[in-house]
Amino acid sequence: MKFTRMRTAATAAAVVLAGSLALSACSTTADESSSSGETITVSTNKGDVDVPVNPTRVVALDNTSAETLKAFGVTPVAIPKQLYSKQHLGEWIDNSDIKDVGVHSEPKFDVIADVQPDLIIGGYRFSKHDAELKKIADESNGAFIDIAASDDAPNGRVAAMIAQTETLGKIFGKEDQAQQIIADFNTKLDAAKKATNGQTVFLSIVNGGKIDNGAKRMSPLTEPLDVKDVFAGQGGDHHQNSGLTPEAIAQANPQWVIVMDRDAAVEPEDGSKPQPASAVFAAQDAFKNTEFTTKNQIVYLDPGFYLREGIQCYGENYDTIAKTMGGQK
Repeated sequence: MKFTRMRTAATAAAVVLAGSLALSACSTTADESSSSGETITVSTNKGDVDVPVNPTRVVALDNTSAETLKAFGVTPVAIPKQLYSKQHLGEWIDNSDIKDVGVHSEPKFDVIADVQPDLIIGGYRFSKHDAELKKIADESNGAFIDIAASDDAPNGRVAAMIAQTETLGKIFGKEDQAQQIIADFNTKLDAAKKATNGQTVFLSIVNGGKIDNGAKRMSPLTEPLDVKDVFAGQGGDHHQNSGLTPEAIAQANPQWVIVMDRDAAVEPEDGSKPQPASAVFAAQDAFKNTEFTTKNQIVYLDPGFYLREGIQCYGENYDTIAKTMGGQK
């Protein structure tokens, strides 16, 4: 990935003048840096984009980059609060100074414009709104970028998450911290790779109290691992009932099941409390004689997986897979 820096002559002169007037200044605040005119050119999913160095009015729409921003000490001015994990980003969600931009199906563009962002981090769930978001960024003299680690990233989601972390590190001057995040992630991924050696798996999503095929959302997680999906990755849209029955799952008899509990991440609109995924599995008579039940070979992913999906989330779940499938129960 190529990065270049630019600074206008006027800005450079201003910096020299400021230095002569205030020789005692030892550092530059984030606000000063953002308004200095210094930019960095980064590679994005939509081509190269010039963005301000250390932007201070960040609209963070992409859940896959949110936890990295938080690790860098970045506090955004606006986020989609319903789309973020309360457990991991609760201090943002509860902060009244951080505006709520709604969800990707009905974004509040007026809220995004009102905060006058110098950087909008879009993509993934918000990708269909790129044109409108770029327009808002241009009108506020900011930048719009899509560096989201998506399920269909050309080089795979893992490579996209690493590139995304590196890019954010460059933008916010946190290159060393970004590399530490990546190193920690790779350690956990390598452990998961060592724990998998051709096991057959069912990639399950529990949605609305029903067990269904979650391969569409989960295949990017297992793609680097040596496992074989008994349904060959043919998972449909989790918003629709595929018709897969417990009996069909039992007949496929996977050695392992990896479970994403969507019900744990997204509360039902009627306010009810769904059963945990483990209780839903335990209630299935059809599973009694399966290998994954008799040998207790079920991996439950982090309950917030559906809302998180960033490099920290993937790393934590690779750690879970390594310990569970590697025999460290």
